[in-house]
Amino acid sequence: MKAVTVVLFAIVAVVTAHDSCYKDVDQACSQPSSKPRLSSELVACNATYGHINIVMKDLVNFANSHIVRSFEYLLMSTHYGNYQKNRAGFEKLFRDLSDSKWENSIEVIKHITTRGGVMEFVPPKSLNGVEKTNNIYELYEIQSVAKALDMEKQLALEAFEIHKAASGRSEGKHDPEISSYVEKEFVHEHAKTIRKLAGYVSDLNSMLSGPDGSLSLFLFDEYLQKQ
Repeated sequence: MKAVTVVLFAIVAVVTAHDSCYKDVDQACSQPSSKPRLSSELVACNATYGHINIVMKDLVNFANSHIVRSFEYLLMSTHYGNYQKNRAGFEKLFRDLSDSKWENSIEVIKHITTRGGVMEFVPPKSLNGVEKTNNIYELYEIQSVAKALDMEKQLALEAFEIHKAASGRSEGKHDPEISSYVEKEFVHEHAKTIRKLAGYVSDLNSMLSGPDGSLSLFLFDEYLQKQ
């Protein structure tokens, strides 16, 4: 009986500790006024819970990284879509990557607001110290795919860092919802994309080393159009 009483007291204590929204509402409604003032006092009545604050900035950077990568892929796509290059397959490859990064950025922003955060559009950490050149998107076919592979690996590592921070059980800062979200929506998809691009680089390297690299490149571009 004593054990049950102790457990009940513990549950009540935990519930009371997390009743900050109720306390704000109760305090606002207790004000001596003819109408409760609930507009500015309800600071704790938001969607923030758990340890989301330890990864919120990383999520914001993650969303911004996807936005930047989306535009980079778009520029790479337009490079192959002009009358000089006329590589419809490579244009499609990079346009699809651009679209997927844009859609992912929107999903991350939605999830940030779902957990009570606010999106800030700032340059992502992954671009700090990166030299910016005008011709970085005007590359040969195999170079552009290799560049895309590096970009995807960078995004994958950012997802790993978020997952690591959200899974910090030893520090008592575990946020299972975020770790599950990142793993389900990004980690596995990154692995598939990286494997595909790595295969493309390997195939292009073998084909361009053959007796007729131009024909091989044309056939590979035709293959990409069907993907």
